[in-house]
Amino acid sequence: MDIATRVYNHKWKIDPIVRSLIDTDFYKLLMCQSVFRNKPDTEVTFSLINRTTRIPLAKLIDESELREQLDHIRSLRLSRGESTWLRGNMFYGKRQMFRSDFMEWFEGLQLPPYHLERRGDQYELTFEGKWHEVMLWEIPALAVLMELRSRAVLHDMRRFELQVLYARAMTRVWEKIERLRQINALTIADFGTRRRHSFLWQDWCVQAMIEGLGQSFTGTSNCLIAMRREVEAIGTNAHELPMVYCALAEDDAALARAPYDVLSDWHEEHDGNLRIILPDTYGTAGFLERAPDWLAGWTGIRIDSGDPATGAETAIRWWRARGEDPTQKRIIFSDGLDVDKIVELHRQFSGRAKVSFGWGTLLTNDFRGLVPDDGLAPFSLVCKAVSANGNPTVKLSDNPEKAMGPADEVERYKRVFGVGKQERQEVVV
Repeated sequence: MDIATRVYNHKWKIDPIVRSLIDTDFYKLLMCQSVFRNKPDTEVTFSLINRTTRIPLAKLIDESELREQLDHIRSLRLSRGESTWLRGNMFYGKRQMFRSDFMEWFEGLQLPPYHLERRGDQYELTFEGKWHEVMLWEIPALAVLMELRSRAVLHDMRRFELQVLYARAMTRVWEKIERLRQINALTIADFGTRRRHSFLWQDWCVQAMIEGLGQSFTGTSNCLIAMRREVEAIGTNAHELPMVYCALAEDDAALARAPYDVLSDWHEEHDGNLRIILPDTYGTAGFLERAPDWLAGWTGIRIDSGDPATGAETAIRWWRARGEDPTQKRIIFSDGLDVDKIVELHRQFSGRAKVSFGWGTLLTNDFRGLVPDDGLAPFSLVCKAVSANGNPTVKLSDNPEKAMGPADEVERYKRVFGVGKQERQEVVV
C-alpha cells in the first residue's frame, strides 16, 4: 500500500477517517456489553478534553469538515460480515463472547447525536444519552480529531515530500521493531487506536509488527484491523467503568464499594485472561489494600499511570501477601511506552511475572521531528465520561496530572479512597 499516494489523493468515499462501527478498541465492546446488561438506564455525558492546550484544534481543523466526518460516523451500521465475525469468532479462547441480545441491539445501532461548538481555539464536543450508546462515540471521536489534525498539517505537502515523510516514519517503526526482536519471550500488542496518526498508518504498523515480531506480537486493540489481518483482538476494561459506577453511588460507603462492584459484575461475565485488574482509577495502593480476597485470584493487572515499575512492585507484593504466586500472574504495561521503556521494564520484571505490553501512541503516531515546527508530534487528547445521571465523574489516577473532576469532588474522593500525596509526572502520550 502506497500511503503517501493515498494521502495525496484523499477522496472522501475512499478514505473516510472512521469506516466501520468496529473501527474501535475491543475493550469498548466488552464494556458496552457489560453496561448493556448491568446499567441499561444510566444516562451519561461524554466530553472531549484536550490536555495539550497549545495545540489549537479549532484553528487547525475546519468545523464543516469535522461535522462531515462525525455525520458520516452516525451513518454507519454494523455490516453482515462484521456481525458474523463478532458472533462467531473465538476471542480469548471463548466462542460467543457477545450474547445474542447484545448483538441484536448492536446490529441496529445508530450512534446518538453530538453537540459541537467552537470555544476560542478549541472545540467543545459532547455526547449525551444512554451509557451503552454514548460510550461508543469515544474512540471514533478521538480518531477523527487526531487524523484531521494530521491531514491539516500534511495538506500543503507535495507528493515527493509525503513519500519521503512516510519512508522516514516507516524506517523509524521498523528500527523499533528490530530492537524489540532482541527481547527474549516478548509479548506485545498494538494499543494505538485512540491517538493514531491515521487508520491507514495504524493498519500498516500492525502489518509491520506481524511480519517483524512473529509470535511475539499478540494482536491489536482495533477490532476492524484484527478482523482484516486475522489477528487476536486485545482488550479488557478501562477507567470508564469505575468512574461511572462511583458517580452513581448514593453515599460515601457506596462510593468506597463501587470500584469492586464493577469487578464483581465483570467476574460474573468473564474468566481467564479477561480478568485483568485496572487498579489506578482512585490510587493503586489503596485499591489493592482494600480489595476483596477473590480479586487476588484474577489473572493479572494492567499498569496505566504513575511510575510503572512502582506499580508492578506494588502488585507483586500484594499477590504475595494474598498467598498468590506472582510468577503465574500477568502484568500489562500500557502507559506512555516506547522501546527504551519496554526494554527496561521487561528486563526488570521478566521471570518475576508474566510481562506484556500494550504499545500505543509511540507505535501508531510517532512522527516527532519529521515536519517543520514538529507539527505532527503526538498530543494528549481524551474523551471521557464527565457525568452520570447528573452527577460529576472523578478520576484521581496514580499521576495527579491525569486527575479530572470538580475540585470539591476530587477532594471527597481522595478522602474516601485514602489518597495521600502523589508525585506529579509528565503525561507521556
